[in-house]
Amino acid sequence: MEMHKPTSLSEQIFLRLEADIINGTYPRGATFSENGLVERLGVSRTPIREAIHRLQEEHLVDITSKGITILGVTSEDLLDIYEIRVRIEGLAAAFCAVRATDEDLEELTEAIGLQEYYVKLHDADHIKSFDSTFHEVIYRLSGSAVLRDILIPLHKKVQKYRKVSVESDSRASESLIEHKAIYEAIMAHDPVRAEEAMLRHVKNAKAHIQKTGAISDTRDSARKD
Repeated sequence: MEMHKPTSLSEQIFLRLEADIINGTYPRGATFSENGLVERLGVSRTPIREAIHRLQEEHLVDITSKGITILGVTSEDLLDIYEIRVRIEGLAAAFCAVRATDEDLEELTEAIGLQEYYVKLHDADHIKSFDSTFHEVIYRLSGSAVLRDILIPLHKKVQKYRKVSVESDSRASESLIEHKAIYEAIMAHDPVRAEEAMLRHVKNAKAHIQKTGAISDTRDSARKD
């Protein structure tokens, strides 16, 4: 299975810092300096500045007079991310069902096969990895660069909370069943069923995250009042 590999030093630094921010290694509110990063990572200022600029564009950091401040992903961000995914990720699945060839879909078959293998082994790190791969393959095979560029960053930003989900054997198994329903619909080139299956999956994922307390129901309740 082909995976994207960083092509420049600045991208490698960006991906490393992005992962550290999203998984909580750098907590929200922490501040560090450009000089500190240069010393810590042992690289020159130019790739550091390029990586920080990209992190700022992703709203993961803010540049202030005190230095580089970590914004991270808040509970409000998580709610927004899942609401956006509920509305558009089904479209990516529908496009994939229509546009992807059977040859293209071999990659999706491999991803779900590996996810199933690691669910049986109760291996949370690999489950999360191939869960991500499954979704990202669908985004790419949707044939829409717009959807792909919106959904991949959003999917990355919930990775810390997705790991909590897949560490639950029951949720990991439920997610696999939901993925299989999406997969079968896409393999049948049935866009309506693929969209419906993806919609159920994302709603269930959101509900499970809410149970962990990471997302508050306050804003949902406010909309109903």
